[in-house]
Amino acid sequence: MSLQVVTGVIPLLLLAIFVFLTAYSWPAIRFNGLGFLFSKTWSLGNLYADPIAQDGYQVAVGAHYGIWVFVVGTLASSAIALLLAVPIGMGVAFFLSEYSRGRVRAALSQLVELLAMVPSVVYGLWGLEVLAPLVLKHIAPALAGLLHFIPFFSGTATSGYGLLTAGLVLALMVVPVISSTLVESMQRVPRELRESCFALGATRAEMIGKILLPAVRIPLIGSVILALGRALGETMAVLMVSGGALNYLPHTLYSPITSMAAFIASQLDSALQDPSGMAVRSLAEIALVLLIIAVIVNVIARLLTSQVRLADRA
Repeated sequence: MSLQVVTGVIPLLLLAIFVFLTAYSWPAIRFNGLGFLFSKTWSLGNLYADPIAQDGYQVAVGAHYGIWVFVVGTLASSAIALLLAVPIGMGVAFFLSEYSRGRVRAALSQLVELLAMVPSVVYGLWGLEVLAPLVLKHIAPALAGLLHFIPFFSGTATSGYGLLTAGLVLALMVVPVISSTLVESMQRVPRELRESCFALGATRAEMIGKILLPAVRIPLIGSVILALGRALGETMAVLMVSGGALNYLPHTLYSPITSMAAFIASQLDSALQDPSGMAVRSLAEIALVLLIIAVIVNVIARLLTSQVRLADRA
């Protein structure tokens, strides 16, 4: 009984957060309407003038709240992070599980765990001082030269801060999540399955493809969703390397962006100066949208894992 109570606390906390964000941002939801999601213009208006009545709500003069730019920045940077982190994380997991031995495995496993423990602000500082200049001087020109026929890769980087840099930093942050989960899952696969595969004349690569990959499909989906959740909600690292784009959609891989979480952190101080309070409530609405996206992602993950289990039983 006590375990059931403890287990029930987590969904109750999630529900409490959802109710709080909805109640607090309700005036902003009513005021902004659906245009909040699909407009790319965000303006706090004149915070030094007296608020005016608009559609029955007190708002700053000239205020307009639209977050499409931040939604695109969040999803695009997270997608780039996963495109890079999933194959790298899988490769690291396979190497640690099947190719490394003894002290090498222990040292590399410890390194992966340490990467998972590094604070996000440290990744942000590294991205700011090391990765951004590297992107500006080497990575962006190389990609533009090789893939200039693809519009999204063409053009030049005006600074090292932007979508590509944010995606690279996020990829580095989520690789340990994927690799650690997969290593633990592969260690649970019975040794007899590996040995029987080798006894039939299979190579190690064939064993990985025919035995390990099917065995860890569900943990792989779970690890990818965990990685996506961290990428979607990452704040400080993205804030430091994204370029802080406002009212500007990325048109190339090197364009500046802003994610929803990073924008909330960067704008909260200014929003608190709004005497009408609508700016802070609109930021809370951004947080609500981000929470809904995270819930949708987790629901999709549950559906995928259910389908995989049904396919295995069939």
